[in-house]
Amino acid sequence: MKILFVCQYFYPEVFRGNDIAFHWAEQGHEVNVVCGIPNYPDGKFHEGYGLFKLRHEEIVQEIQGVKKFKGYVKVTRLPIFPRGNNKIMLMLNYFSYLIVAWAWMLFHAMFHKYDRVFVQQLSPVMMSAPGVLYKRLRKVPLYTWVLDLWPESLTAAGGINNKYVLGFFRHFVKSEYKYSDKILMSSRSFERSILEYGSYEDKLVYYPQWSDAATSKDTKNSNTSLSNTDDTNQTDNDQVLENLKIKYQLPTLPEGFKLMFAGAVGEAHGFECTMQAALLTKENKEIKWIIVGDGRRLDWVKSFVKEHGLEKTVFTLGRFPAETMSWFFKQADVMLVTLSDDPLFKLYAPAKISSYMAAAKPIVAVLNGEGSEVIKDADCGWSLTAGDAEGFAKLAIELSQKEKYVLEEKGENALKYYNEHFIKEDCLKRLDDIMNIN
Repeated sequence: MKILFVCQYFYPEVFRGNDIAFHWAEQGHEVNVVCGIPNYPDGKFHEGYGLFKLRHEEIVQEIQGVKKFKGYVKVTRLPIFPRGNNKIMLMLNYFSYLIVAWAWMLFHAMFHKYDRVFVQQLSPVMMSAPGVLYKRLRKVPLYTWVLDLWPESLTAAGGINNKYVLGFFRHFVKSEYKYSDKILMSSRSFERSILEYGSYEDKLVYYPQWSDAATSKDTKNSNTSLSNTDDTNQTDNDQVLENLKIKYQLPTLPEGFKLMFAGAVGEAHGFECTMQAALLTKENKEIKWIIVGDGRRLDWVKSFVKEHGLEKTVFTLGRFPAETMSWFFKQADVMLVTLSDDPLFKLYAPAKISSYMAAAKPIVAVLNGEGSEVIKDADCGWSLTAGDAEGFAKLAIELSQKEKYVLEEKGENALKYYNEHFIKEDCLKRLDDIMNIN
């Protein structure tokens, strides 16, 4: 089967859509990806890529070089502006992909026929437009995976409330929902917003995000999770992690009770609250706040740490390859998932929750809505209202004094919930069923 995969972002940028494309190639399908030149999240083109470098690539093997695909993933990286580090460059990045990809797709559709079109819709919503155009021209089934709600995200993260600007983006939302044969929602709470655009109940399918393959520590029948007590398996796991540390020259983490945030350090992730909590625990030298990742808010975090003398308790480590996350998670006592106090974010269950669960780690969630409910349903950690810095600090102190077995029990609950809801292989097979891909 020939499948057209449309998304502004693709490997080496780290998104769940990579797994989908490689899964289809492994099954023997021909997957054609239309994306931009990789530049997320740094804001500059990744090393080895550019306007005249690696614009076209055929991937016939898994990234780790283990499996040879029966099919292939053919990647076309269209010329776009990099994201840069300001809003002007970000808008140029968004619109350059829209314009170039739409024009490219108009001509591509004349000479290429696919059996299915799949759109991974992140931010911005306009990235779905080339997929919608192909569907309208060629009348083939279109499946759209909605991971960000627009224009709500623009208001929440960008502070934009102009009705004309929002109306412009709603045009793309309406078109996306109207022409999609199925609308896959990464969060059940998205349903209300989507249905405001039409009676699409029959189109809606709940399709959650799974853990990154590199951080998954178990499958339904595996006995190699981090919580495993079998000496042989544990020794093997420890050796794998040690090899990762050596290969990637990973840093030695400070001694103490480690609360770790891993992922994008963005505007939406409530770092004002996290840093205030760190400030309130400043005198508790045993408590260490570890931030693994980078993003637009990282410079502000570093400035806050320096201004308030938190260098001994807050550590910003930067971004590391996805395959190293299992090593970082192993070092943490508790994993953190946070979002800002905005009504939109009540609808989100961040993807990092499933990654933390796969690593059998207890979770502290400082957010509202669906993400908090997932933690409560799984009984795998503790939830606080978004923005509650005092409660966050108090909880950090309490957890640092708890017996180890309490944290381990929460971690075991996390892994159990992951096995029941977020196994990657099960999710990928379900997508095949949804799209009728044999």
